[in-house]
Amino acid sequence: MEKADAARLTACRAFYAKLVAAAGGPLRDRLEQAFGIVRRENFLGPGPWLARSIYEPTYVQTPTDDPIHLYQNLLFALRDEKGINNGEPCLHGQLLGALNPHQGDTVLQIGCGTGYYTAILAELVGPTGKVIGYEVDPQLAARAVDNLAPWGNVEVRCVSGVAGDLPPCDAIYVNAGATRPVAAWLDALNDGGRVVFPLSGTAASSTGVGLLIKRSKDSFPAGVIGFCVFIQCQDAFDQDEASRVTAAFRSGAIWATQSLVRNDRSDETAVLVGNGWWLSSRPPEPA
Repeated sequence: MEKADAARLTACRAFYAKLVAAAGGPLRDRLEQAFGIVRRENFLGPGPWLARSIYEPTYVQTPTDDPIHLYQNLLFALRDEKGINNGEPCLHGQLLGALNPHQGDTVLQIGCGTGYYTAILAELVGPTGKVIGYEVDPQLAARAVDNLAPWGNVEVRCVSGVAGDLPPCDAIYVNAGATRPVAAWLDALNDGGRVVFPLSGTAASSTGVGLLIKRSKDSFPAGVIGFCVFIQCQDAFDQDEASRVTAAFRSGAIWATQSLVRNDRSDETAVLVGNGWWLSSRPPEPA
């Protein structure tokens, strides 16, 4: 097995952490620290590994099992037969920056895979915080339990994280594409809580946007973070809603989002209308 010397690998990890954290906004320094601490190779299984870019679905195998190959802005297969990957680090840096987990927060992660970004969250909330990872795939969930054993502030649950009651929390980080803001996510948020999720459309790639929704008592300020692509969330994907998401994405209307409204009475400010919810270009009224 070929290995880079320790100094070279350390330098690659440090540059990778800076690159991934660059879009993290106020969270940038803490993100860089977290990505520098958590070893990506510990969550991907033994190498060589299968890698791909966001632009091309074809996997390419790394030439060796040297972990230096992993410190790039690439996706690496977790279950290539299902198209499940350890996602693009720079995208996660941007989304986590928007979520802005605080020290001591309780965070739910929907779709934790083998736990890499769960460990990042655990570093961000610190020992006084807690992260609960939800993963429906039993194989991935079992790997996550083993991988996350060093973090005492993490719990992994092998259930969907969509159906049923969720514990009260300060933030929710969704790592699978949904066509709606799931009611259970919104209801679980404490006042001041945030949810970040991929709002996905109908294309084969489920192209959509990252959406940030905050809870302010019973109103929900919202905004688009940026373009993103995630594998579908099997319990939060409706084809009719996906068509509406795609239409709002293609027209550009989605980028005007300023609030989420939870009823069926949409008005002229609606940029996207779902089933029992809609996104408005108008900020929420003060509580």
